[in-house]
Amino acid sequence: MGAIEGGGESKSHARGGKKHKKKRRLRIRIDMTPMVDVAFLLLTFFMLTTYFSKPQTMELNLPPDERAQVEVAESNLLTIRVASDGVVFWNTGTDPANRIEMKELRKFLKDKNKENPKLITLLKIDRDGKYEMLVKAMDEVALAKVERFSLAQMNEYDKRQIQKARGS
Repeated sequence: MGAIEGGGESKSHARGGKKHKKKRRLRIRIDMTPMVDVAFLLLTFFMLTTYFSKPQTMELNLPPDERAQVEVAESNLLTIRVASDGVVFWNTGTDPANRIEMKELRKFLKDKNKENPKLITLLKIDRDGKYEMLVKAMDEVALAKVERFSLAQMNEYDKRQIQKARGS
């Protein structure tokens, strides 16, 4: 633990017949081994008892070339549009857009994918909307186990389709 080296005795010098006592400084040595042991014990304890969370990610496959064009039949294309206020609309091909609630989207997607296994879901979110809407929509797509889906920017045509579906 700790140790003190050296005694408290002094040596005397004979100078003119007087004896001077010289005090010797005591050396203190502290043994650091127990402290290091405790530090490593605590370190291993916290390392072994800490819960390591698995990152929750979704795998996205991006096309190798940005200019690549993929031809898809309109009957195999389901477009989901989320307006800036969070209202969800869907249509297949060139059909008019229909409104659907976000909580019904998962069941709807499962049913549509059972009907047509070649169905590709195109997800479009308004730029003025919240990021949370994109996350919710992608979660519903993932929970419905839709394997073929794509994200695209909402353009003016899509906004007109939403306005027609609202009746304005």
